[in-house]
Amino acid sequence: MKVPPTSTSSTPDTLEPAGRLDAQLCFALYAAHNAMTRVFRPLLAAMGLTYPQYLVLLVLWEHHEMRLGAIADQLDLAPQAVSPIVDPLADSCLVTRMTDPQDRRVVNVVLTPAGSALEARAAGVQDMARCQTMLDDREVVALRNSLKDLTERLGTQ
Repeated sequence: MKVPPTSTSSTPDTLEPAGRLDAQLCFALYAAHNAMTRVFRPLLAAMGLTYPQYLVLLVLWEHHEMRLGAIADQLDLAPQAVSPIVDPLADSCLVTRMTDPQDRRVVNVVLTPAGSALEARAAGVQDMARCQTMLDDREVVALRNSLKDLTERLGTQ
């Protein structure tokens, strides 16, 4: 989906009329999300992963083992939404599910050696996707910080 260029009559400090699609912040975020997903999809497919599976693995590469509910919290998802993402990872032997011996209601997801080994390949995917953004380090940090700030502001409403 191509995003039409914004009007040349507006400056970065001026909002366009609210009735225009290209004036909508929500649409700009939606289009950027779709564009980023289109960049990642073929790169991750070569590793046998979907984007949601990649996000779960990012959490596990950082923590190695986590409760299913904690993964959901990290990804800002409902706990029941994470289980269908983890299932194919377990089927591929990238993670294992373990019942907590102290509380059988708690399921821990543990990275396997095969799952750990994918981290180096994923770093290459991240680099390739980053190159396609054509942003320098400063721009990446500024954009990421702005988006985190926006997410936090919207989450407190």
